[in-house]
Amino acid sequence: MSPTRRLLLAATAVLLVVSFGTLGYGLIVGMPPLDALFMTMITISTIGYHEAPPLDAAGKSFTMLLIVLGVGTMYYTLVALAEFLIEGRVRDLLGRRAMKRTISLLRDHVVLCGYGRFGRVVADELGKAGVAFITIEANAATQPALEASGHPYVIGSALDDPVLAEAGIERARAIVIATGSDADNVFIALSAREANPRVSIHARGESDAGIRRLQLAGATQVVSPYHLGGERIAHAVTRPSVVDFVALAAPAGAPADINLEEVVVGRGSALETARLLDFPARGLRLQIVAVKRQGEPTRFQPSTEERLLAGDRVVVVGDAENLRRIADLAVGG
Repeated sequence: MSPTRRLLLAATAVLLVVSFGTLGYGLIVGMPPLDALFMTMITISTIGYHEAPPLDAAGKSFTMLLIVLGVGTMYYTLVALAEFLIEGRVRDLLGRRAMKRTISLLRDHVVLCGYGRFGRVVADELGKAGVAFITIEANAATQPALEASGHPYVIGSALDDPVLAEAGIERARAIVIATGSDADNVFIALSAREANPRVSIHARGESDAGIRRLQLAGATQVVSPYHLGGERIAHAVTRPSVVDFVALAAPAGAPADINLEEVVVGRGSALETARLLDFPARGLRLQIVAVKRQGEPTRFQPSTEERLLAGDRVVVVGDAENLRRIADLAVGG
């Protein structure tokens, strides 16, 4: 039985004993309700004030019975209360230590700053993709939701350098800044860049000025939820077929388990030097959307004669099984 349930059971037992004693003194001794309650309380608490009124043989016999029931119940309640308080503190302490240990072992993870509506969407997508990430959230009221997510988190403000350090910003490969304040987002971007010059910064921008300042602060990517939402609605009206195709990237709207994915060709992998027209021979049934090579512009609908090089980023559309296969083939040897 959990400490919480044990404490509730003890409180219920005390209430029943108090009711039993009050009713018994009223019926057996004939005490008024207030006197009966007073007599019950001083008996089960072992305080031992004067009797009100003096008890006869029946009253004394009932009092002895009430002492046996009440004192044992009170002691059980005190033990349950102490266990509830002590175990809760120990559990919190051990939980915090385990969380810090988990965070200290992470490398090349993502730091997510902000767990509001926007941040939760990012967290859900990172979780579905199997990406290791840590959430920083200043609002302690979100802790139950963060615990339920099963991912590590830090309660604190990402504006504070020690909090960013606790989240392992020096070891992170990317940071997602998802708070609702442009000023806070710019400050966090500057702090993250100072702590880790190599980190990729993806920030939320609320205004045109905020977007510009985030870019000046060194953000790798700045996203405006309002701009994206407005453009998506407008495109749904003017170019619905294009929107349907882009929607394949969203797991919730992907028919027949179709998705859009990006794979990086590893050095020494089975895909290095492979031509795109060779994909069917390797058992891959995919649509090649684009190839991005470092230092060159992205090539959309590349030629099937093109050979892939180590480091190329290939954007493909396909079902889950074929996406898994190409991801395995892209792993370097």
